[in-house]
Formats: sequence, structure tokens, C-alpha cells
Amino acid sequence: MLKTSPETLVSQLLAGNRRALARTITAVENEIPESVEILKTLYPHTGRAYIIGITGAPGTGKSCLVTALTQHLRKQNKTVGIIAVDPTSPFTGGAVLGDRFRMRDLSGDNGVFIRSMASRGQLGGLARTTYDVMRVMDAAGFDIIIIETVGAGQNEVEIVKAADTTIVVEAPGLGDDIQAIKAGILEIADILVVNKADSPLVQNTVRALKAMLDLGHRQRVVAHHGQLMTQTDSTGAPEYDFREVPIIQTVATNGQGVLELAEAIDAHRSYLAESGIRQDRQRARLESELIARLRETLLKNLLSAVPDDQLEGLVEQLMTRDTDPMSAVQTLLNYQARKS
Repeated sequence: MLKTSPETLVSQLLAGNRRALARTITAVENEIPESVEILKTLYPHTGRAYIIGITGAPGTGKSCLVTALTQHLRKQNKTVGIIAVDPTSPFTGGAVLGDRFRMRDLSGDNGVFIRSMASRGQLGGLARTTYDVMRVMDAAGFDIIIIETVGAGQNEVEIVKAADTTIVVEAPGLGDDIQAIKAGILEIADILVVNKADSPLVQNTVRALKAMLDLGHRQRVVAHHGQLMTQTDSTGAPEYDFREVPIIQTVATNGQGVLELAEAIDAHRSYLAESGIRQDRQRARLESELIARLRETLLKNLLSAVPDDQLEGLVEQLMTRDTDPMSAVQTLLNYQARKS
């Protein structure tokens, strides 16, 4: 429960109160009842921040890169909110906080706010309430919001639904370079970064990434009905993104290549604005979120309407092969229809 009213908390947040921001994020992340009204009130104040997603395999130096990029943005007087999605602690269920420890160089800067979030078993590299926390930071007035995903694998690409610019971080010496060519995560990259570029193996990784990009133009991907799909034109043919994906080499620990990365982000931001793609992505993002929330709400309502004994009875019928899963689903839907 909140110690102050939602109206007071929102008013303090919009006035720039950092403690109110932290308390609001906690309320939203814990999904307390008041958080629904808070998010409703904040929504008209959102839509101004630029969202940067940073993803990649564990050990590529994502947190160090976020720190270096944030320091560069602060020199440009940009305020930065950081959402660091950490693995979930097996003991407390909270975030491990490894990312926040690595970003300690940003502590004490009033223009930076860092929030660690536990993934809580959510697949795709993001936490379930990432969108809501992102929206709170947006309403709080941050110019840039950086989302760092938990170490992601080849198919954990949820970040593309949330970010305006998606940066995929690779590093030399993490395995067979052919993995870079087949890794599905690279297909979502607006910018590719090879961090730890002081390694003697860096050129092997760069060559592998260039080989992947040279295989052909990428099909444009959007979120539709909550799923990532290839964008098509009016004839149903796939649309291609002919923009060349830059490969930036960085050494985050000493700032090498960070200026070039910031310039690549600015160039991509201009490209999105001029082409109208950013608006398309924002529309797809909202559609994806709407579908996800609808799915969650409908499931919750269905399960609350079905008695436990009926649900257990269907499970027993599945165990004895007296019914099949699709028929069981239809039985539940029919039960809800009769109740309503």
C-alpha cells in the first residue's frame, strides 16, 4: 500500500522529485492496486523520450557500454533513465543487481536514474513490467531511456518491440564466429557493436558480422498482434530495409568508439523520423502491448470464473486420455460463455 495518495505521488514525480520516481516505479513493478490509476494519470505525459535498447550475450560488456554511452550523453546535457533487467535471485526473487554495481561510475549524477529489474522468469530478455517502468521514466521527463536486457540468446528479441533503436553487442572470443551469422538476434539490430575491440580476435568477429549482413537485405520486422512478423506492402510482398547496419568497434572501459556509437544512434534516429518508421514502430509497440494485456486479462478472468474442481477434472481427463487439450480448452470457453 502507498503511504501517500496516487495523486500526490504523481504530482511529486512530475515536479522532478526523485524519491517519488523511485516509489512510483516500485509500485508499478509490484503491481499494487493503486498502480493502475497511477499509470492512467501518467499516460498523457508520455511519448517524448527516445528509447535505446541494448542487448547481447552475457559477457559482451553491455553494462560497461551503457555506462560509457550515458557519460557521453550527459556531456550533451541529456538526461538518461536506465532500466537494467537483471537475472532473478533464486533466494529473494529480486534482481541480482549486478548491472547496477557495474554502473557505479554514474552514481551521484542527478541527470541519471538507474533502476534494476528482475526478469522473474520472463523470456525474451525483458521483465513483465518493463513497459510500465519505461512509461514512468518517460513521464518523469528523461530525454533518453536505455533498456539493457538480461543476457539474451538467439531468439530472445523482445527488446525490438520496446526500443526505437536496438543495439546488439557482440564481443570477440566468445565462441565460433559462424554463430554470428546464424544468430537470429542479429536480425533485429539497428546498430551492431563489437565491444572489447582491443582483442586480437576482433577482426574475425567483424568479418563474420559483415558476412551475415552481406547475405542479403533484411526484411523489415514489426510487432503485429503481439508477435514479431515480416512487414509487407499492399500486395503482400515483404518490405526490405535497405539501410546499411553500421558495425561500431568499441572498448567501453576506456571510451574508445563511444563517440562513433552516439553518432550512429543520432543517424538512426534521423532516419526513423524522416522515413516515418518511428511512428510505425510506436504504433506496433502499442498494438503489441494491447494484445499482451488483453491476453493476460482474458486468461485471468477465465481462470477466476472456472471452479477449481472443474479445472482439476479436465486435467484428470487429459491424464486418462478421455479428452484432448483443444477440447479441454473449448470446454473452459463454453463454461465461461454460459456463466456470462
